[in-house]
Amino acid sequence: MYYERPPRRSPFSYFIVALIGAIIGGIITAYIAPNYLYGKLIPMPDIYKQSPAPKTTVQNINITPSDEISAVQAVAKKAMSSVVGITIIQVQRQFIWETEVEGIGSGVIVNSNGYILTNSHVVADGKAKSINVLFENGDTMDGRVLWNDSVLDIAIVKVNATGLPVADLGDSDLLEVGEIAVAIGNPLGLDFQRTVTAGVISGLNRSIRTEDGNVMENLIQTDASINPGNSGGPLLNSRGEVIGINTAKVQTGEGLGFAIPINIIKPIISEVISTGSFETVYMGIYGVEVELYERKYGVNTGVNTGIIILEVVPDSPADKAGIEPGDIIVKIDNQNVENLNHLKRVLYKYKIGDRAEVTIIRDGRYNMIDMVFSEGR
Repeated sequence: MYYERPPRRSPFSYFIVALIGAIIGGIITAYIAPNYLYGKLIPMPDIYKQSPAPKTTVQNINITPSDEISAVQAVAKKAMSSVVGITIIQVQRQFIWETEVEGIGSGVIVNSNGYILTNSHVVADGKAKSINVLFENGDTMDGRVLWNDSVLDIAIVKVNATGLPVADLGDSDLLEVGEIAVAIGNPLGLDFQRTVTAGVISGLNRSIRTEDGNVMENLIQTDASINPGNSGGPLLNSRGEVIGINTAKVQTGEGLGFAIPINIIKPIISEVISTGSFETVYMGIYGVEVELYERKYGVNTGVNTGIIILEVVPDSPADKAGIEPGDIIVKIDNQNVENLNHLKRVLYKYKIGDRAEVTIIRDGRYNMIDMVFSEGR
């Protein structure tokens, strides 16, 4: 019997059939079964039973202006118009030549009739050849120094104007460490005029030694940025009141600015506005700091600070009060007297005719002496 042998198929054909079957199976498994069969005609495999995804916690971050930022904005709007720029021309002598040098600083208007408060060093300690004051509206006026003191580093400049915007003066005796402080001035020149910087009161009653060797005491320390050109500008509290006049910056550290408390300056402002000048009260003594006296003569006075009286001017307030050479002045009223510069600053708050209690050490004993101040000589 004869049988016809079936034709032999190529191995490639089996591969094609397998590939087509895999594709059809994949489609059934991936699409048709999950969508039309599982859970309807046949049971749902466990692999498709998905547990709900874990909930993730979404943290909403809300940025809202703080009280400090709002206060800085309010302070800037309130005080900006009372801040001025001050440029001067100063003549400096070098060997046989004279050169003119420009200086730049800041100031604050304290009376609408043209009285401007600034630093003494801003106006070259009263020796400026010319002074130009720049106002917020762009106007410029010539100024002249009515009064200045290099020890206190304060000057009052006058311009011929009326109706100027005046800054409110605060109470620097009420300051507390940590409260807001805002500085307005012209750091690095008039290109950055009326720059606002903010920080806090970092410290009170600070003492620093300036480049000329003078010791400035009872200063306000702040971390509000203060740079060259800020000198003479105001330091303000959260109510927009002037609490100090910016005077110096420690160049070797960051965030160290200093201001003269406004309460020290208030009596001077009032006197200059009312009389055109300010006369320091007069004691009539010549003396030296305890430390210098002990170092020079090799003696121990038994006290660390104070002024030893070397001479008393006849018929002076000190003479009338009974102060004698050899006495050591350690206190006037409730203010300790540490050195001559400190004594000078203490006397600023007194007027002619005021009475004070002077504490002295005589023969190792403390004595209280009443003194009536008279006009300086």
